[in-house]
Amino acid sequence: MGDLGGHIWVDDDAAFGAIVDELLTVEAFGIDTEFHRERTYFPQLALIQLSWNDQKALVDPFAVDLAPFADALQGPAVVVMHAASQDLEVLDLACGALPRELFDTQLAAGFVGHSLPSLAALVERFYGVHLPKGDRLTDWLRRPLGGDQRRYAASDVEYLLGLRDQLSAQLTERGRLDWALAECEALRAKGRVKRPPEDAWLRIKEARTLRGEAAAVARAVAAWREERAMELDQPVRFVLSDLAVVGVAQRKPKTLDELKRIRGVDERHAKGRVGDDVLAAVEAGRGQSILRTDGPTYDLDRRLRPAVSLVAAWVSQLSRDLEIETSLVATRADIEALLAGDPSARLAVGWRAELVGERIRRLVDGEAALAFDGAGNLVLEDRAPHENPS
Repeated sequence: MGDLGGHIWVDDDAAFGAIVDELLTVEAFGIDTEFHRERTYFPQLALIQLSWNDQKALVDPFAVDLAPFADALQGPAVVVMHAASQDLEVLDLACGALPRELFDTQLAAGFVGHSLPSLAALVERFYGVHLPKGDRLTDWLRRPLGGDQRRYAASDVEYLLGLRDQLSAQLTERGRLDWALAECEALRAKGRVKRPPEDAWLRIKEARTLRGEAAAVARAVAAWREERAMELDQPVRFVLSDLAVVGVAQRKPKTLDELKRIRGVDERHAKGRVGDDVLAAVEAGRGQSILRTDGPTYDLDRRLRPAVSLVAAWVSQLSRDLEIETSLVATRADIEALLAGDPSARLAVGWRAELVGERIRRLVDGEAALAFDGAGNLVLEDRAPHENPS
């Protein structure tokens, strides 16, 4: 362990254990991670950055046992992160734990007029400081890390606790702290994103245009590819390219000879276990049919379909007026879910129900109306009883 330019480099269990003990005594600490997943299916953790009180530490995960860090994550402190979704996955894989309480500065900023900014943009707005620019090609797995790499990594946590304080003050002033904390909890509760193999084909752009049996075959082949990639801990493209998945779905080969003639299929894919598995996946999809690929769909009453675009326009304007990131208030899918009566609709519960959900319900029930205010803005107004349709 050593102090390097304002941060501590931690590469032994005793020093790391002392930091964990200290984190159990503080009210909040900041965390960020550096990882790679270019050549693996699961992210490879390369560095953990921590900040608490006036201290910063860089923890080498190759040199210490990370299991004790679960105690800090699950301890009394609020864990402050920025754009935390991928870091949560990395931490869960590394030490089998998620924060007990999360404050995400990106989400919080979205509730006080800052859209969903990068950490660098947020630090510049609040502190007038330009964070060191990182090199996206930096090899964080290399040891030793250079001084510039360490300074850049430490800067990612240097301002997190201060940002939390300033954002919390703004949220409290606007009466939105509970909203932001609820969104942070929803993100934390998702934890490690587990992607169902049967949905893997939807991440292939060219496959989303397929329909019928071809779509079903694409789903089966992509699901096999996903499971194989997890088994080998390799990127899915190393197992079979997107081009090959789409080509197999369109041609639906029955033999290894037919398989190897498909564009994107290498010789190694058309023999042995891999070739047999691909053909088995094709057979699993054959005879099935998928008509739509654009996510959840709802059987909306035909009379309500025009309301979706109208309500979306109103929500967008309301979000601008309130200085809240629109996607945090409601997406088009959220509106469709509410109008279709989906019991899990985000707009049916919590602060969103009060802010927009109940007002949308009044609109479609004829108890309210949308109108222009003369300045090009939409306003939602109550309708007098006699205006209601008979």
